[in-house]
Amino acid sequence: MERVPDNSIYSLQLNGSGGMQPLPAGTPLPTSTPAWVHLDYGKPQTELWLQQTGLLNEAAREALLGQSSRPKLVRQGDNLLLILRGINHNQQDRPEEMVALRIFISPQLILSSRRRPLLSEKDVYEQLATGDGPLNPGDWLVDICDALTDRAGEFVETLHDQILELEEAVLENEMPATGQLGRIRKQLIMIRRYLSPQRDLVARLASEKIGWLNDDDRRRLQDIADRLRRWLDDLDAGVARTAVLADEVNNIMAEATNRRAYQMSIMALLFLPASFLTGLFGINLGGMPGANSPVAFWTFCLILTGLAVGLGLWLKLRRWW
Repeated sequence: MERVPDNSIYSLQLNGSGGMQPLPAGTPLPTSTPAWVHLDYGKPQTELWLQQTGLLNEAAREALLGQSSRPKLVRQGDNLLLILRGINHNQQDRPEEMVALRIFISPQLILSSRRRPLLSEKDVYEQLATGDGPLNPGDWLVDICDALTDRAGEFVETLHDQILELEEAVLENEMPATGQLGRIRKQLIMIRRYLSPQRDLVARLASEKIGWLNDDDRRRLQDIADRLRRWLDDLDAGVARTAVLADEVNNIMAEATNRRAYQMSIMALLFLPASFLTGLFGINLGGMPGANSPVAFWTFCLILTGLAVGLGLWLKLRRWW
């Protein structure tokens, strides 16, 4: 008889009314009511238990031990093997580095594993702790998919708000911080990379004819797939908006560069006559006009000033300045 492993994160028995009964380590896994055992596959003890248990075949062992990371669905009779992805909310990690949640689910047993904590798993556990959780494995599967989708939607909304703030700033000709726009665009693309196959996976789940999935479970799974489709549309729109923002930022930078170059050209044009005249009158040759006059220097300065003012007025009238 299989027993609860010593280092499980959660080990409990569904009581059929939305609550749970904890299963201490070492106690036999129940066969009359469904149980949920949640593991950290990064621990050596977990790997040893998964390798030795007779509850899993080789494919299930490899999946629960982290041999694959892409969203995946494999049906084995009345059993399901799934790999889902959730937003990474752990500190010092990037949210777009989504956490893989690996699940083996049968009519009487739910085995799940992950390497890094997920808020979605905690959401489902807290529902069970308050007596408002899933009644059976079908409800548990729907609830975990729902929690993963809700967390993903919250993050997509956060990215949407950040893009809105950037758009408002760019309209005010304020430049975003270095790398900010590129980071948001990368997050959009990476999140979409995992949510797109996960949407297909949930839609496929809604159409699977499995005994422990009832019509209400399939309807809720289809609703989740529709929500994922909307989030994907928002991600596509976000990618397009960041591309427009990048073009607008480049246009602002090019316009600022052109404006500075134009201002420098105008200044050079203003000083061009003065440079020519000072160069001409600076030659050391006999016969230079005003060489012996005490007011020649001030007269020359006055001529240069008048020339600069006249040239400035001419540029103003021609709307070059």
